[in-house]
Amino acid sequence: MFRKILVPTDGSPLSEKSARAALAFAAAQQASVVGLAVAELYPFMLMPEAGAMVDMTHYEEIQDKSAQQAMQRLQALAAEAGVACEVLATRGVHPYEEIVSTAASRGCDLIWMASHGRRGIDKLLLGSETQRVLTHTTVPVMVWR
Repeated sequence: MFRKILVPTDGSPLSEKSARAALAFAAAQQASVVGLAVAELYPFMLMPEAGAMVDMTHYEEIQDKSAQQAMQRLQALAAEAGVACEVLATRGVHPYEEIVSTAASRGCDLIWMASHGRRGIDKLLLGSETQRVLTHTTVPVMVWR
């Protein structure tokens, strides 16, 4: 039924469990996987005048390295599962925008992502990338918990 599944990951243990489940599902469907990790830019990067005195190079390097490591791990898991996998590490202020855009540009017919299950004040303060993806895409989304 599904042929190309987008698997965004932040490299967390929950995301890895979700990725393992996505890869098992992809293997059963004989589908390929597109892995995505978004190196989050610091929010004031949108307003250069707010950070004029701050060098964010180290922060960006850490974010980029984390995204690359998450993709290397996903690629290794995909090889173990026997699933074809393409990986992308991008930068963005809002990961959900990168997820929605990548699903469209890569022709994915399913987005498989973890939900951290935040509730109450944490959900209000931290928000939910999964919730944002659900409200901004027309591609079906499998939320794994």
